[in-house]
Amino acid sequence: MSIDALQELLGLAAARAAVIEAAPLLPTVEYDLLAARGAVLAATIRATDDQPADATSALDGFALRVADLAALAPGAALSVAFSIAAGDDPPALPRGVAVGIATGGVVPEGADAVLAVERSVEQDGGVRATDAAALRLGEGIRPAGQDLAEGALVLAEGVTLTPSALAALASLGLPAVPCRRRPRAIVFATGDELVAPGQPRRRGQIYESNSVLVAATLDALGCSVELRPRLPDEAGPTRAALGAAIADADLVITSGGVSVGPRDHVRPSLDALDVQRLFWRIAVQPGKPVWAGRAPSGCLVFGLPGNPLGVLVNLHLLVRPALRALQGADPDADLVTAVLRAPVRRMATRLRAVPAALVGDEATPLGADLSHQLLRAASAHALVLVDAGDGEVSAGERVRCIAL
Repeated sequence: MSIDALQELLGLAAARAAVIEAAPLLPTVEYDLLAARGAVLAATIRATDDQPADATSALDGFALRVADLAALAPGAALSVAFSIAAGDDPPALPRGVAVGIATGGVVPEGADAVLAVERSVEQDGGVRATDAAALRLGEGIRPAGQDLAEGALVLAEGVTLTPSALAALASLGLPAVPCRRRPRAIVFATGDELVAPGQPRRRGQIYESNSVLVAATLDALGCSVELRPRLPDEAGPTRAALGAAIADADLVITSGGVSVGPRDHVRPSLDALDVQRLFWRIAVQPGKPVWAGRAPSGCLVFGLPGNPLGVLVNLHLLVRPALRALQGADPDADLVTAVLRAPVRRMATRLRAVPAALVGDEATPLGADLSHQLLRAASAHALVLVDAGDGEVSAGERVRCIAL
């Protein structure tokens, strides 16, 4: 057995720190708003003026002065001078009259309330309130700056742009936004025993699912993903394919081929390509036999295990924080806590990452205890992190989780 195989396993915290430190910050680019969904903001955005910029009506009704309404004789009405639609730039409100106004219309200077249509009666070209005494100053008006005042923080650098964040940027009049360039990721599966879904499978072969898991996860995390052909259990083709990928990508991920068997060619190939090893094997179950390194170009390389649950765990424990670091986002943003619904036994020397359903503040383990049990983890919302030790973590205890 090699010296590498006997090395002490690296703890999760040290492994995460190593890949985060190794991740080079990607350059800033401009994306059109719709193209920026899922990208990471590269600058702090502040309101360039009050939002809304003008006082507007919160409802369909009549803009007026409360004092003019209160001064009416019983049964009398205020004349309606003109109407304001959304988008109009109205003149000031004359004394002693009301003006019709649509929701979102600019409240004219001089008006101090909007009487709702539902609380009004129109008569002889005028309007009166069904209960004039109930109308209060400022009612029905959205003041200028009610959402945000000029100069207020809208979005901080390093946030991931969601649809609502993009809508907020559009409301500021921004057609494009500075972001970190999307990471370019290349994904490989390895192993002659693998068969593509939809193809005939003979005894001893398995359908290949790891590349689907990896590529779909990276796509959801904002990467531009390329899935390349399966690597055979041969040294020469493995080395050539990995070398070409490293030259093209910010991130290269393989699954399988990182152990010590005679048909495991990923690690020797990466050594031959001068990829600096950060670590190999971590004190986590499942997912122990993971390899991570950095090429001279800055490309990060992850050799994930062949077992699918190990792939899932390492994607979220290691690849995800590295991706966030590449884009200038908080690597630990997905760490949460939850109350455990069922007991989980500890392992003496390794942290356990347990797939769980996360509903509200409660995490329920799904029984996926072995590294090949991907189907049991299909409905997982989180990985419960159970520190090494004796005994078990009891139901009702609060535990650390990574939200998937």
